[in-house]
Amino acid sequence: MLRQVLHRGLRTCFSRLGHFIASHPVFFASAPVLISILLGASFSRYQVEESVEHLLAPQHSLAKIERNLVNSLFPVNRSKHRLYSDLQTPGRYGRVIVTSFQKANMLDQHHTDLILKLHAAVTRIQVPRPGFNYTFAHICILNNDKTCIVDDIVHVLEELKNARATNRTNFAITYPITHLKDGRAVYNGHQLGGVTVHSKDRVKSAEAVQLTYYLQSINSLNDMVAERWESSFCDTVRLFQKSNSKVKMYPYTSSSLREDFQKTSRVSERYLVTSLILVVTMAILCCSMQDCVRSKPWLGLLGLVTISLATLTAAGIINLTGGKYNSTFLGVPFVMLGHGLYGTFEMLSSWRKTREDQHVKERTAAVYADSMLSFSLTTAMYLVTFGIGASPFTNIEAARIFCCNSCIAIFFNYLYVLSFYGSSLVFTGYIENNYQHSIFCRKVPKPEALQEKPAWYRFLLTARFSEDTADGEEANTYESHLLVSEGSDLSNIVATATQTIEYTTAQQKYFSNYSPVIGFYIYESIEYWNTSVQEDVLEYTKGFVRISWFESYLNYLRKLNVSTGLPKKNFTDMLRNSFLKAPQFSHFQEDIIFSKKYNDEVDVVASRMFLVAKTMETNREELYDLLETLRRLSVTSKVKFIVFNPSFVYMDRYASSLGAPLHNSCISALFLLFFSAFLVADSLINVWLTLTVVSVEFGVIGFMTLWKVQLDCISVLCLIYGINYTIDNCAPLLSTFVLGKDFTRTKWVKNALEVHGVAILQSYLCYLVGLIPLAAVPSNLTCTLFRCLFLIALVTFFHCFAILPVILTFLPPSKKKRKEKKNPENREEIECVEMVDIDSTRVVDQITTV
Repeated sequence: MLRQVLHRGLRTCFSRLGHFIASHPVFFASAPVLISILLGASFSRYQVEESVEHLLAPQHSLAKIERNLVNSLFPVNRSKHRLYSDLQTPGRYGRVIVTSFQKANMLDQHHTDLILKLHAAVTRIQVPRPGFNYTFAHICILNNDKTCIVDDIVHVLEELKNARATNRTNFAITYPITHLKDGRAVYNGHQLGGVTVHSKDRVKSAEAVQLTYYLQSINSLNDMVAERWESSFCDTVRLFQKSNSKVKMYPYTSSSLREDFQKTSRVSERYLVTSLILVVTMAILCCSMQDCVRSKPWLGLLGLVTISLATLTAAGIINLTGGKYNSTFLGVPFVMLGHGLYGTFEMLSSWRKTREDQHVKERTAAVYADSMLSFSLTTAMYLVTFGIGASPFTNIEAARIFCCNSCIAIFFNYLYVLSFYGSSLVFTGYIENNYQHSIFCRKVPKPEALQEKPAWYRFLLTARFSEDTADGEEANTYESHLLVSEGSDLSNIVATATQTIEYTTAQQKYFSNYSPVIGFYIYESIEYWNTSVQEDVLEYTKGFVRISWFESYLNYLRKLNVSTGLPKKNFTDMLRNSFLKAPQFSHFQEDIIFSKKYNDEVDVVASRMFLVAKTMETNREELYDLLETLRRLSVTSKVKFIVFNPSFVYMDRYASSLGAPLHNSCISALFLLFFSAFLVADSLINVWLTLTVVSVEFGVIGFMTLWKVQLDCISVLCLIYGINYTIDNCAPLLSTFVLGKDFTRTKWVKNALEVHGVAILQSYLCYLVGLIPLAAVPSNLTCTLFRCLFLIALVTFFHCFAILPVILTFLPPSKKKRKEKKNPENREEIECVEMVDIDSTRVVDQITTV
């Protein structure tokens, strides 16, 4: 009883609101436009988010904490020879993969000379600045002897060239670790790709070679010069490619991911314009009828104007509050489209069910009473689900900003549908009552005045006048529509034809035999002289390729310690002296930190080695499992250590993406059950709606799997939106069916489809034609967006018109009318009146009285 009272009270409130808006249509039509213009003027402060890590890496990432600890122990200036795969910080760099179209050996004489020529061309790149020209030598990371640090593969190729020039045959390249003439062992697993080896890991051929050039960015001027050098680096590689057509080169810089991520917005512009044109056309057609007076084509256009004003208002607020634009915002208009279109079509459908002989204010009040309650509930669901996503509990900044923007846009869309679109409905209502043409707004003459006019003229001015209506025909509805007679890898977020995609594809093809180089950092003072500790350290790294002098030196010290039983002081003294006296161990100084105590005793406070796992870098799940295994080991091990690689910052996103949709879906479902229980007239609606949402979400996830859509930031946001889209379309259908009385289930399924089916079909068609151009955008981000939104719309449409109508015909609630028990004291008397019409047809009219 309480629910029914509350339901009737809300309908009364919305009815009065509709009447009030119909009494002041000019104000409610102009206010949203003025607000949107004022807030839209803030686009002069339009800014773009530059940091991809800020957007896509989890804000509370364990990898970020590990990175800070690594940087405090081993700053970059102590890591000059340990820059494998950007071990600590990406910084500024230029990188190029050189390969051949014919799968030629990149280590033969011709290609070796070609690669060294490319290296020489890169080092000669100049960045002009007022009064000075910067070259690679001015902005590179310097060695101890003040020379630029270059990839070890360059030294390998130079030694290979010298060996051929002097006819030396004893020089051999081994894989993945090779030895230089100065005695250093260097890792080349990420510098040689497509490797074929002889016995004893000797390289026979390599299909690809990768070169990396690291730059300094210690201040703003240095960073600006480095950024321009990166741009010149890509231009130089492309020019070198044109002059050497038999090889293929894939340049990549630290700015490539950011630029390609932002490129999605630029390449999407003309497709979004096409989408807008198609949606406008379809919306106008869906609101049109053959009757030129009762047709409402302008309402189709004004419905889209309502959504556009709300989107503009939300964008203005985001700009004024210091928000920055990013390519994920491309999905916001489609969220608005799904929510706004159905609300406007539902209002139009309710208008066409009102009586034509009523005043416009009364008809508007009836529309608000009939449609605004369900629209308000679905809007509340949008605000809750996206509000949860916009809260600090969301760990991915891109998802949080998207949900925040969507919340603001949905809120203003709700207000503008109530005000702007409601006022537009009032204006078109007055046009209809005055028998004016729905497009040209001129008075439509009566049929007899059109007899002498051409056929095309009569067709444009076809209308049904109220006096033309038969006596037995109801004048309260007109449903003669023109169309319907009855009613989660980072390359996934960038544009396709870009440096990021080309480089990533080549890297995965040629350099995926080994995982990224993982830093293994011991951050406590342990008993290095203790053989059991030494064995523990080597045991933790068992199964990895250890590419540091630390491992070989530790083995050497283990043997020495076992044979001599050196105490701690002698061990550390010998460790320090070996760095000064043994050239082959000189670079090991970068891997150990010493601390001198008050009694001149030296202690080792931290150390590191670098590990590579034999794995496939293309398998994100395998890398994530590797990361989690190492982290669990660091918690349970006797030695305190951490592992780190910059890719771990993004890899933490994998776990966040898996938990986010489940978290939001559960909270939304609980809110749905609790909140709507007090606002709907029957709690069974909640049960059916929850089951429908669950069914749609599981169906979408299943089709996403078949369509090879990964669970990333974009797909997670789409799944959150799918909850609301399902409620938008299915809630009115289920509500009409559950609240229906006296007839059979089949009859009420038919009635529900007749009442709401047209609005659902119209919004679906408009939404679908708006999505189709997204499929042609050359971007992985929009491809994911299209696939997810298309599946959500398709599965929801299938539920509305196939699954729910079938299931509701034989599942509760029951529609059979209960038979009252007859009381002997209250007998029923049946009076039969025989009536005879003109055609002498006998009709028995039974009038029951008690």
